[in-house]
Amino acid sequence: MTTKMFGEKVQRVEDQRFLRGKGRYVDDILVGQGVLHAAVLRSPHAHARVVDVDVSGVLDVEGVHLAWTHDDLGELAPAMAAPLPLLIPHPQLTHGRTQYALAKDEVNYVGEAIAFVVAEDRYVAEDAVNRIKVTYELLPPVVGLDAARAAEHLVHEDVPGNVAARLEQENGDARAAIDSAPHTLTLDLVVERSASMPMEGRGTVARWDPDTGRLTVWTSTQTSTGVRAAVAAKLGLDLGQVDVITPDVGGGFGVKINHPWPEELLVPLAARALGRAVKFTEDRREHFISSAHERGQQHHVEVGYDDEGRVLGLDVRFWHDNGAYTPYGLIVPIITSTQLLGPYKPGAYRVVFESLFTNTVMVTPYRGAGRPQGCYVMERTMDAIAAALAKDRTEVRSANFIQPDEFPYDHGLIFQDGRELEYDSGDYPASLAKLKALVGWDEFPRLREEMAREGRRVGIGLACYVEGTGVGPYEGAHVHVETSGRVKVATGLTTQGQGHATAFAQIVADALGVPFENIEVVTGDTRRMAYAVGTFASRAAVMSGSAVHLAALRTREKVLRIAAEALEAAEEDLEIVDGVVSVKGTPDSAASIDLGTVAVLSNPLRYAFDEASRAATQFTVGDPGKPPVAEDDEPGLEGKDFYSPERSTFANGMHAVVVETDPETAEIQILKYAVVHDCGRLINPMIVEGQIHGGVAQGVGGALLERMAYDESGQLVNASFMDFLMPYVTEVPERIDIDHLETPSPLNPLGIKGAGEAGVIPSAAVFASAIEDAEQHDHPGLRVTAMPISPSELFDLRGAHTPVATRTEESP
Repeated sequence: MTTKMFGEKVQRVEDQRFLRGKGRYVDDILVGQGVLHAAVLRSPHAHARVVDVDVSGVLDVEGVHLAWTHDDLGELAPAMAAPLPLLIPHPQLTHGRTQYALAKDEVNYVGEAIAFVVAEDRYVAEDAVNRIKVTYELLPPVVGLDAARAAEHLVHEDVPGNVAARLEQENGDARAAIDSAPHTLTLDLVVERSASMPMEGRGTVARWDPDTGRLTVWTSTQTSTGVRAAVAAKLGLDLGQVDVITPDVGGGFGVKINHPWPEELLVPLAARALGRAVKFTEDRREHFISSAHERGQQHHVEVGYDDEGRVLGLDVRFWHDNGAYTPYGLIVPIITSTQLLGPYKPGAYRVVFESLFTNTVMVTPYRGAGRPQGCYVMERTMDAIAAALAKDRTEVRSANFIQPDEFPYDHGLIFQDGRELEYDSGDYPASLAKLKALVGWDEFPRLREEMAREGRRVGIGLACYVEGTGVGPYEGAHVHVETSGRVKVATGLTTQGQGHATAFAQIVADALGVPFENIEVVTGDTRRMAYAVGTFASRAAVMSGSAVHLAALRTREKVLRIAAEALEAAEEDLEIVDGVVSVKGTPDSAASIDLGTVAVLSNPLRYAFDEASRAATQFTVGDPGKPPVAEDDEPGLEGKDFYSPERSTFANGMHAVVVETDPETAEIQILKYAVVHDCGRLINPMIVEGQIHGGVAQGVGGALLERMAYDESGQLVNASFMDFLMPYVTEVPERIDIDHLETPSPLNPLGIKGAGEAGVIPSAAVFASAIEDAEQHDHPGLRVTAMPISPSELFDLRGAHTPVATRTEESP
């Protein structure tokens, strides 16, 4: 009997290929096939008018095929002269701005594209770029949120106060609730700017076929269908003329959901103009200064609470640094403003944010996408309440939890997808109980005492979060059974290491009753699935997983219908086991038929090409009194379906960490890390745990190491891996203890919720909590209010709080 695959720890089928160096990334495409190479001239200034761009010294260089500035683009494709799309408009984004594919009149960040060169190889292209002469008129840059809020200078002269958007949401009367609360406190909290930093940067290859009038684009993206639509619109082509293929992607983490990047348009435009394949591969410095960043926000919190720590009123105002442009709309700050609430139910809540322009790299989602900031704000608030009331931090959280019998729980706000912020499922008290047991919360005081006797300083922290996953509008899937009996599955979203080829095959294996090893999954190829949205917001399993399941069930229905006719049996009497259809209870009898044969019979033929196809020819099968293909049917053994949810489904989790802070150097060491996660039913627990491991590692970097350091002139001063610190294996926990809680979602047929961003969301909050706890004995009152935190910053914080041993009492 076929072993059930859903819920099993199946080894990823992708891994052998990657481990053996057989991955195929954008830069591997068309190698040795005469492809031309592109390079981009980028602005060295954060803010300047472009007075003149002189490419005359480039065009005569041997090996150079073209050199374009903005003035050239409109002649080649009129839409290319316009700004790039504002992908997600919002009524409150009153002053949204996007850049041009090549700068027109003004540059607004170091790294903005100004000119584009195509040559025989990258070396010639780079040399040619260096010959381009640009005359600038420098303008005062606006760097950082303090400068943006002060608005002494403007990023865009037609945007008052540098404010791209202001959005307010409120449920209840937060001001009145705070004013009447027994206790109140205020907090000012900062999260600094960081970035995704995938191992593979951006890259695009394009080839134009003049005979068919078709364009093929390979690009490292999180949305192949989105790039397809953008390329078609900007180049004046029909969708049917453009194929976009996403090969293996060396990491995305959100930066590659933004589209189209200038090069994703310029490369196809050049390929069409030159009649040659063209390739652009981003180098590491380019990725630092011309892709996208995230995280930079300032928050002001006012909260009112009772003697038990219950939040009666919460008022949050924050400022979001969106960089120089807003191509991805307000998604990140909207997520912060709504996901800040986590698993809690404040009596009243008001949130106001302003999204501000700065002369820095634009901001688009980075794994977590606004949730880490929101979680940091709420969890720091919970810790502050606990400290003020001298209560255990877990008690204060428990007092504020939404209870299991309160689902679905409507927060009275609008989420990032334009739908109500309504949690569908969860059991937060149970998750907290699991976490406390996993990390040894109740036993920690004894460990602290033991460590103190050795002169060691340790602390424990926890953080809770809720993550909206599976946002719409839809995803689709196609399941096709070959005459060999093998099953081909296609879905339109892209893959960047999530294990889709394994997880989706597990779903199909169960739904269709076929061996797992007979299933092949393809993602991110518009030739196979023309309609899709993309991979972001922890949506792949929920959206495409559900669509794959539905498509497999459609295929199953057709299998049983055709097999029933061939076996002269009722459909309800049949079962599919290991790819063979038979009458239930008689799997080894002659009354059986394999899926390959069913696939042959599904396609009535006039011509026989082999012995198998003879079985489907006109004199062999079919009722002469009926058409070979029924009116409501079609040839082939396949099923196609789409899944479109009412709203997002909400996963949740809790992290805890034990850290040691060095009394002399303030270095921070992780002693223990624990995670409890609830993403509904688990398709493959091993893949989910892998996602959590990766997220925790990324979260360690975000909490302790990674930040984008701009100077006052808008230069990114740490734009290399020599200077931008990321965690090595020596910095991440040696072991991550993980436990799962499964509260199925009622919103999709599989009961699943997303997991891709879970590991990174609470990192800043949990480390701030633990570090602060470690310092309280020797430095009472020390508060961690800005992240990431380095040893030198912790050292300085200590200096602002007199150690207990050196404190002196004033004379009476």
